[in-house]
Amino acid sequence: MRLNQFTKAAILWLETLLFERYGHRFSLEQNGETIRIHLSGSERYIIFPQCVPEFRSFDSQFGCMVWSAEAESFSSPLGLPIPTPSPTPLAKPIMEDQGDHYVVNYDIPGLTYWMLSRVEEVNAKDLDNHSRFPAKASHAFKHSYLERPIVDEWLDILRQVIHRVWPALELKTHRFSVRVSHDVDCPSKYAFTDVAGFLRVLAGDIIKRRDFRSALTAPLIKFASRTSLHRADPMNTFEWIMDVSDAHGLKSAFYFICGRTDKHFDADYNITDPALRSLIRRIYERGHEIGLHPSYKTYLNSQLLAQEAKALWSVCDQEAVYQEKWGGRMHFLRWSHPYTLRAWADAGMDYDSTFSYADLPGFRCGTCHEYPAFDPVDQIQLGLRIRPLVAMECTVIAKRYANLGTGNVALRKFSALKDACRAVQGTFTLLWHNSLFSTEGERDLYCKILEN
Repeated sequence: MRLNQFTKAAILWLETLLFERYGHRFSLEQNGETIRIHLSGSERYIIFPQCVPEFRSFDSQFGCMVWSAEAESFSSPLGLPIPTPSPTPLAKPIMEDQGDHYVVNYDIPGLTYWMLSRVEEVNAKDLDNHSRFPAKASHAFKHSYLERPIVDEWLDILRQVIHRVWPALELKTHRFSVRVSHDVDCPSKYAFTDVAGFLRVLAGDIIKRRDFRSALTAPLIKFASRTSLHRADPMNTFEWIMDVSDAHGLKSAFYFICGRTDKHFDADYNITDPALRSLIRRIYERGHEIGLHPSYKTYLNSQLLAQEAKALWSVCDQEAVYQEKWGGRMHFLRWSHPYTLRAWADAGMDYDSTFSYADLPGFRCGTCHEYPAFDPVDQIQLGLRIRPLVAMECTVIAKRYANLGTGNVALRKFSALKDACRAVQGTFTLLWHNSLFSTEGERDLYCKILEN
């Protein structure tokens, strides 16, 4: 692909994005380094004359400025100057009304392509100890806009331009929503451990946590969980989670590990265990969702990922669990781009919700709207949807990450991210593991986030 031009596949993908966002079939015409947006039956148009080649390259070594929408009689959806990644100083003005067309002197299509296709992650070298591209290596973190859905902000500006060019055109509106999901790494504290593992957990209850009550009930819980998880198991929070979701009109998605590729990081349960089958049936009966949480090393092994998807579908088929769509999230948020993206698509999954960072919350893709996946290497739109993850609970509250605890400081962080999603009529997607509801503080924080 020439850096100053999009491929035909990329153009078609961008046209699909515009249709999903605005509800009309705009066409993108590429002529040299310029892009025009046309609407069938109209001679008016929008032109972007300044292509940014860096948005099409596997590189993010360029700067970022801010643009005041209000200074040019536009409205910023967050009420703040909008981050504007660019290798060169911004044109003044950004917006020019030329009567029969609008000139936009910022490469909004290029920014959208760059952020949503995750171009900067291709061939990334600065990885963490789990081989993940970390937030602190991203352009968004380095230029302080990780907690801003900048693609959505700029597409809101483009919506305003469209209204000025075609004032009679009624554009699609979106409604803010909340989506909750739960990676099931540990469905039970005791049930699936071997003898050595059980003794280690028991010793932790007694020596480390001084929790003698749990130590006394542990043997009962373990041996009474052969066909279903025991009600007293501290990690069996599934009924409580579904009760909370039902009370807020939400549908929880539970993502299960269906293989074991690393004994240190994968689950100790088997998806075929009777207790897991019973749990899956119960989730389905209550109207919530089942999904896949591929094991630790599958992010680089498409065959193993596909096998684990088939294992999940096999169990669900045997238990008469049927869903229109199937999706999930990678274990430990491990991702090698675009290999893992292709693996999800090749496995026949409908959506993935991995795209967030483990070390910091925010908008890894610059958006909180679902969108079709695009492979920036093979230059092809995939039959997979991306549901960006905005925040994972441990990223905010855990000591190894932000360490904000479960009080008001953490609530303000979650609320600010949620408010940003609301401002752009997107979806606040929250991951909270079933195993992290063991304290009153954790449960209280979760409920307050959903209520806010």
